[in-house]
Amino acid sequence: MNKNKTLSVSSALIYAMGIFGVQIFIGYMNSFQTEFYNKMYSSFDSSIFYASAIIIFVAKLISCLFDPLIGAMIDKSELKGGKMRPWVLRSAFPLAVLTTLIFVYIPFDQFGGKILLYAYITVTTVLWNIAMSFADIPSQGMLSLLSPDADERNVAASFSNIAKSMALALPGVFVTVVMMIIGMIKGEGNYEDKEYYLITALVFFVIGTSLILLMYKKNKEAVESSKSAQTVSIKEMFREMKMNKMIFIVFLINMLGFARAMGLIVCVQANGALIGKINLFGMVMDTTADATWLPGILGGVSGFIGICIVPLINKKLGEKKTYIGFSIATFIFNMAVTVFYWLLPQESALRYGNTALYMIMAFQFLTGFLTAANTYIPLVMTADIVDYRLYKTGERKEGVNFAILSLSIKLSNAICVAVGLLLIAASGYTQVVYETGSIPAKMQNIIMFSYMGFVGVSALISAIPMFFYKIDNKVKAEMRKDNNL
Repeated sequence: MNKNKTLSVSSALIYAMGIFGVQIFIGYMNSFQTEFYNKMYSSFDSSIFYASAIIIFVAKLISCLFDPLIGAMIDKSELKGGKMRPWVLRSAFPLAVLTTLIFVYIPFDQFGGKILLYAYITVTTVLWNIAMSFADIPSQGMLSLLSPDADERNVAASFSNIAKSMALALPGVFVTVVMMIIGMIKGEGNYEDKEYYLITALVFFVIGTSLILLMYKKNKEAVESSKSAQTVSIKEMFREMKMNKMIFIVFLINMLGFARAMGLIVCVQANGALIGKINLFGMVMDTTADATWLPGILGGVSGFIGICIVPLINKKLGEKKTYIGFSIATFIFNMAVTVFYWLLPQESALRYGNTALYMIMAFQFLTGFLTAANTYIPLVMTADIVDYRLYKTGERKEGVNFAILSLSIKLSNAICVAVGLLLIAASGYTQVVYETGSIPAKMQNIIMFSYMGFVGVSALISAIPMFFYKIDNKVKAEMRKDNNL
């Protein structure tokens, strides 16, 4: 076993900061891309929300085809500075530039028309998803190369998952802060929506690229990884999953647990249907506009706490027991609060306004903690699986294995978008209904299921493959003794 410390705490923190840089772009896109289109172009085309959601879904599926190609390029590369690290550098600016371009308002109603509008949305969204893969695969793949010691990698994984959780939650708060600053400068209501979106994108451009470049400069690959001799395709990726049962389990738990992000996908509609407008600090705030971040803020806090605590539980129990335990707990809690909400009468104060807000915040606090394991465990598993594959076959396949992880995340997110929007459509909820100020209980119940209940059901089903996961603490100890590790 390697007794010398390879990865310092400061290096692990810098790695996490780089992950934060990548994820802040992803968080901004996930939270505000569709809402940006809705606010900028809904007067031009009332179907923009649903049309853009379909485009995003298709773009994610198309970009999935590029994941194995990117994984193959990484596995077969022999660039100066390591296997993953050079790709981190190459991916930083394309991801930042495309994120900024997507949040630039173009008056298509004055020229080009709807065809050009949707062509632009399609091209930029597809390119962004490809750029995201180029950034996501190597940045997460670096984890397995930072140190040959699993405990040191777990420290880096803990820090990076905390950073990821913060980065995904930050955009909602940051947009509101930008709105407040512009309001103080120009006066409240004297600025257009397009201004705060673009300013936020530009700030994230600076923050994100700076942190990604810091990770590139300060982190080194401590584990040598040779050039892959195989050409990887979609077919090869599925061959890898057929041969490598452990990475297939990672693929399955992400796919079956696709609804883990459902709350984010439907959060704006859920805010409108379950809470509406609130009175806070002497102000009327709209949970579909200037207070979209408020209902889920405690969920972000508890998610942060969960990311800190889950690694400690995981160290004691191992990935299998930790993931299964948290999945069962998520199902029990989320379904319990969903059924509780279903039983509320139409006139209950818990269905509208401030009281509903406090209830949703409490629900989010607990579910945010419980679902933290879904973020942490698959990444740690994949890093261990790279070592396990080397232990069993003598080959390291970081690019392919982390490409499979990325593929499973992107596919599950695409399904989450489609199912989430389908459930919202099935409820009958629209902006017109919201403006009436009267949401039927049946409609609210369907949205509550998509917001909370479905997350629990999906979490429970995703735990099934984990019963077949073999890399426990005993196997890890055996791998450490192997001369190749």
